[in-house]
Amino acid sequence: MSKDKKKKLQGFDKAVLKRVLTHIKKYRILVILSFVCAMITVASTLYAPILTGDAIDLIVGKGLVDFDGIKDIIYTFLMVTVVTVISQWFMNIINNHITYSVVRDIRIEVFNHMEELPLSYIDSHKHGDIVSRIVSDIDQFADGLLMGFTQLFTGIVTILATLGFMIAVNVPIALVVIVLTPLSLFVASFIAKRTYHLFHRQSETRGDITSLVDEMIGQQKIVQAFGYEDDALDRFEEINDRLEKDSMSATFYSSIVNPCTRFVNNLVYAAVGIIGAVSVISTGFTVGQLTCFLSYANQYTKPFNEISNVITELQNAMACAGRVFELLDETPQVPEKEHAHVLTDTKGAIEIKDVNFSYVKDKTLITNLNLSVKPGMRVAIVGPTGCGKSTLINLLMRFYDVDTGSISVDGTDIRDMTRDSLRENYGMVLQETWLRSGTIRDNIVMGKPDATDEEVIAAAKASHAHSFIKRLPHGYDTVMSEDGGNLSQGQKQLLCITRVMLCLPPMLILDEATSSIDTRTEIKIQEAFAKMMKGRTSFIVAHRLSTIQEADIILVMKDGHIIEQGRHEELLAKKGFYANLYESQFVNTSSQA
Repeated sequence: MSKDKKKKLQGFDKAVLKRVLTHIKKYRILVILSFVCAMITVASTLYAPILTGDAIDLIVGKGLVDFDGIKDIIYTFLMVTVVTVISQWFMNIINNHITYSVVRDIRIEVFNHMEELPLSYIDSHKHGDIVSRIVSDIDQFADGLLMGFTQLFTGIVTILATLGFMIAVNVPIALVVIVLTPLSLFVASFIAKRTYHLFHRQSETRGDITSLVDEMIGQQKIVQAFGYEDDALDRFEEINDRLEKDSMSATFYSSIVNPCTRFVNNLVYAAVGIIGAVSVISTGFTVGQLTCFLSYANQYTKPFNEISNVITELQNAMACAGRVFELLDETPQVPEKEHAHVLTDTKGAIEIKDVNFSYVKDKTLITNLNLSVKPGMRVAIVGPTGCGKSTLINLLMRFYDVDTGSISVDGTDIRDMTRDSLRENYGMVLQETWLRSGTIRDNIVMGKPDATDEEVIAAAKASHAHSFIKRLPHGYDTVMSEDGGNLSQGQKQLLCITRVMLCLPPMLILDEATSSIDTRTEIKIQEAFAKMMKGRTSFIVAHRLSTIQEADIILVMKDGHIIEQGRHEELLAKKGFYANLYESQFVNTSSQA
């Protein structure tokens, strides 16, 4: 761990605290109102001991009790109690509103920032850790912030106001309290500084366990198929043990604060009692005033115990807030130019010139790639795994920007146009399907929300999805579980195809679009694709070469280079890499038959 980070984790990170206060500043009017309510609550609470002391002083002895005076004091006491209750009620409402408004703002800011982060960040970080920062860490921050407003705020006001009241009653005894106070603050501060890094480590470990659980649940079929359950359990137990250790350490050291401050506070109370008793005997200090002062001493020391607990929660909250702000500080994707071109009336002419790209800077992938695609051409991309097929798709969609060179659509560099307009002109069907929670219809109309029922049904018929949709309990209104869990992989892919067929953009990308569909349905889908691709620039990524024989041009990629290109017949005649690849698939197919 670096020296800067160690220093950062020794106590509250000032930068994190400053950013939290910046978010709170937006609600400064409510903060002021909360402060006013806190002052009223504390003032009324501290006035009660004075009334109690006055009542005691009216009880001089047997037969010497001023009942009328006590009655007036009781009425006043009840009024003060009502004021205390009302002001505290309003303060709690205001504090809740401030807390959850701040948390809401941060959560929205984080989610919006997630939309702006480059795909490279998502690909290079554990999804579970990202989820943990957005959900768990923000929840932990909310709990700590609420406790801070509720107890820390009131506690500080109580300490200051109590000191003022004690000085007004008896200066010498008040000075004793003031002298002993720094000892309690020193103890709390000493321990708190050494527990912050433990809470930060606890948050990081919590992110690790969330990542593992997310990974295992999402890939449970594979886990069971390969008998990985025991290994997964070992990993879980290791992280869980680490989380237990970090949590126990953080909780143990933070829990020491309260007993230590209580010990110091008891010393304060004892000192006040002894000195006050001597003052009653030797001076005109009354028993009622001593009772009032002892009550003040108790009320004065009580916030220190509460604050010690609050500091523990605030440390956890600040550690979680730090992780959230780290996410917010990640560099967003390259912003669009001020007057970026909006792609309209797209013809589909694509030029790729001298493109170089790599995910890792010291490991080349695509080098010196050149390609000219005329409008309406069907371009098939084939090659072994890792050759750069999917990477080329990522570059065309501008999920990643090229390192050098350029990609243009209709003569305009895609870096000079808006991402939204570029992607709206592409229809994309991937091997990996994605469906959101909602109805069948909701998922189909994702790219065209205003589509009519007739258009939706026509698209479903074209993709051969209509028949299985009608067999569902509620047809197009059937609600799907998360990621379409109640549908087969083939059915989910048919819905993704239907989604594209409904929009029919001028350019298409089909990345193993029929990989999860049976052969009989695939033939029908290919016919539908042929109609859909007519007049539209299309890129087809395929492993099964039998599906791309009708392409206008086939690009054979290897190690980031286009090593062969041409029509199916031309490439077979060359008897090169493509021909060997085709023959190997044909032989395998024949032997299986």
